Amino acid sequence: MLKRMLVVSVILMTALALIGCGGDEPAAGGGAEGSASAEPQLDTLVINSNLSDPAPKAAFQTMVDKFKAEYPEINVTLNTFDHEAYKTAIRNFLASDPPDVALWFAGNRMRFFVDEGLIMDVSDLWEDAGFNDTMASSKAAFTADGKQWGVPWGYYQWGMFYRQDIFDQYGLEVPETWDEFLEVGDTLIANGITPVTIGTKYLWTAAGWFDYLNLRINGYDYHIALTNGEASYLDPELDEVFEVWADLLDRGFFLENHATYSWQEAQAPFINGTAAMYLIGNFITPDLESAGVLEDTGFFQFPVIDPDVGMYEDAPTEAYLIPAGAENVEEAKLFLEFVSRADVLADFAYEVGNIPPNKESRAPEDRFTLAGFNMLNSADGLAQFYDRDTNPEMASTGMEGFQEFMVNPDRIDAIRARLDEERKAIFQ
Repeated sequence: MLKRMLVVSVILMTALALIGCGGDEPAAGGGAEGSASAEPQLDTLVINSNLSDPAPKAAFQTMVDKFKAEYPEINVTLNTFDHEAYKTAIRNFLASDPPDVALWFAGNRMRFFVDEGLIMDVSDLWEDAGFNDTMASSKAAFTADGKQWGVPWGYYQWGMFYRQDIFDQYGLEVPETWDEFLEVGDTLIANGITPVTIGTKYLWTAAGWFDYLNLRINGYDYHIALTNGEASYLDPELDEVFEVWADLLDRGFFLENHATYSWQEAQAPFINGTAAMYLIGNFITPDLESAGVLEDTGFFQFPVIDPDVGMYEDAPTEAYLIPAGAENVEEAKLFLEFVSRADVLADFAYEVGNIPPNKESRAPEDRFTLAGFNMLNSADGLAQFYDRDTNPEMASTGMEGFQEFMVNPDRIDAIRARLDEERKAIFQ
């Protein structure tokens, strides 16, 4: 509809210009200058991007060029910022010099700008463009106060990577339930293999375990209420989370001395076969390929703990936002509708190593990306990851607490009390 309106506008402007020339009579100013002044002005679209690395920058430029080819009546200005500098710049330009489209993140990092009144409600776009259906699994990550405030352009999956050859050696099947997962781990331990490798030196890997246990036990709504500061770390809902986690620690499921290892260093036991599973993001696969174990590696979804709770996943999600002060809103919405189209989105997302959040996009060829594509597009909802879903100060304190718990689980009461004091100080 918008495209037709733009085309009709150009036609009408051209017709009016011709009428104004009075047939054989020259326009005011005469000759070539008169003809130039009668040309219709192009509509404008200004985009600010944080995709500064060469490959994603080139891929995004290619997609912008596709848009310009399909909508030549729109003049596009693309401003690319250094990825790290953008994190500061966006706070300034949204308030003082807003573009029409800005790239950012979903979850709490988006919510901050919602609360500041700096980005636009795009619920109408979700309805009119069919995103409520085609990108339903991402909707919760863009919803605040019952409205949608952005559009996803890519995400990647978290889940359990495992050594298929070790599973085959001991006759193990991929676990789907928690009891099956415990049986797999106990069998591995009995054969001298650590079930799960992890390096918590940089804290966020421990947050991945908290996310999944809480999502599988208490569900998405409670998890987001907690990360938004609306629920307490002393709530009885979290008792089971830490009890299940403590049971894994007691059984010896995790790599010893994990607090001394980075996530990269924790790959070594997985690669050399002394550990069999790793809860991590899909970004690990290039390292496994370089180490020569990718062909022996499989992937499975984090198991069900409570069958009455939906299957929610961690999927850090990239976003398009329309600033509240955008001057060319209709053009911005047209751009977001175009780049979210199943074919366009797939071309771009796969080029930059992401998964397209449109369920109608073509499936990827890589088996790990395909597993993530199928899992995330059928998920009941997507969390962003603990440090994206909560306040940065709360994330720092929370992740410190999770690592401390994994090292000293007997301190859990003091840890939870400390986390809740921090929650109250930050959110209240």
